[in-house]
Amino acid sequence: MKKIAVCLSGCGVFDGAEVHESVLTLLAIDEAGAKAICCAPDIDFSVIDHLQKKPSGETRNVLAESARIARGEIVDLRTVRAADVDALVFPGGFGAAKNLCDFADKGAACTVNHEVERVAGEMLAARKPIGAICIAPAMLARIVCKKDLHPKLTIGSDEATAGVINQMGAQHCPCAVTDMVVDEKHKIVTTPAYMLGRGPAEVYQGIRKLVNQVIALA
Repeated sequence: MKKIAVCLSGCGVFDGAEVHESVLTLLAIDEAGAKAICCAPDIDFSVIDHLQKKPSGETRNVLAESARIARGEIVDLRTVRAADVDALVFPGGFGAAKNLCDFADKGAACTVNHEVERVAGEMLAARKPIGAICIAPAMLARIVCKKDLHPKLTIGSDEATAGVINQMGAQHCPCAVTDMVVDEKHKIVTTPAYMLGRGPAEVYQGIRKLVNQVIALA
């Protein structure tokens, strides 16, 4: 059975992992007969009140919040090694651009959390596939392009974000929410999800294709 690491970034679209995207990723992995290994970095983050859509003044822990999505079955990202899994997937949500890296604040000049960059780097070195959903491809662009690799990626059709991805050295490819972009050379698969999606049904079409392609490449 293939083991797919799913790196979460909290719980909630505005300050963590997008819940629909995360759950649909886990569903697609389960339907494909693979095993999801949920993981997250053990770091703190500032909280957005999702009802008021404004900062709450609180801080919470990414690993503890991600455990809500994983039903408690989650490991600290620092314990994850490429040798122990067959593929790696990053669901989207603002946490991918805020907690796993600082793309939300710094754009093309962003830096990535050390453990996230380490695990993704190990996967690239081992020629094991990586999937990135929604805004997460922007973070992945920073990691991959630092290694002088120039992958094909998508976040959908947002010209501003696509321009920043190209600025980092990747090649942005427009893509519909129900589809994906596959970079076979680097074994990277991306899909727009809620960067374009109107609801779970069409978002799931792209996520399911991504997961199946990632598993096929593993």
